[in-house]
Amino acid sequence: MNKQYAVFGLGRFGGSLVKEFHELGAEVLAIDIDQEKVNKFAHFVTYAVQINAFDEEALKQVGIRNIDHAFISFGENIESSILTSLVLKEMGIPVVWAKAHNDYHARVLEKVGVDRVIHPERDMAKRIANHIVSDKMIDYIELSEDYSMVEIVASSKVHNKSLIELDIRAKYGCNIVGIQKGKDIIVSPSAEEVIQKGDILIVMGHNSDINRFEKEGV
Repeated sequence: MNKQYAVFGLGRFGGSLVKEFHELGAEVLAIDIDQEKVNKFAHFVTYAVQINAFDEEALKQVGIRNIDHAFISFGENIESSILTSLVLKEMGIPVVWAKAHNDYHARVLEKVGVDRVIHPERDMAKRIANHIVSDKMIDYIELSEDYSMVEIVASSKVHNKSLIELDIRAKYGCNIVGIQKGKDIIVSPSAEEVIQKGDILIVMGHNSDINRFEKEGV
């Protein structure tokens, strides 16, 4: 069953996050107090609604209890961010991440129990969306608009197979530039290098090729 996400606050960061989830085909509930913003992003999401985000009754009515992972992104409205975080944690939402406006805000969010504090200048919306939607992708670095470097956990599908056997470059068009085995990292691994389940593959290539490899090859 696909996870369901909620994005609270449709400003620059929240809006970018919604668009990235849309590109990845994820189910998203978008919430903002501003009807204009709700209308602007309605076609990118499964459901967009204008409500006060810390109104518990209104949240219940839109099915917030079905959400697996919530993101709170209220720009400079620190009070709304903190109150919404509290409400969602009290309602039992499994995972709540919140964007911090500054270090003070971040400390308060940590105290109210959010699962992760997002610093937008460090955590791009694209990186977060890809990290969350994929079970295997554990990190994502955008190199340009079309090319990225990602870390993908090797599954049993590639266990005990060498890079030459897998022939990933020919089949998928992307390159394994490194393999992390426990604490050791092999840079520019040879074609004879054998992958074990649980190894972290450092893969570089065009976004569409990486996505195809992540879905089909590993």
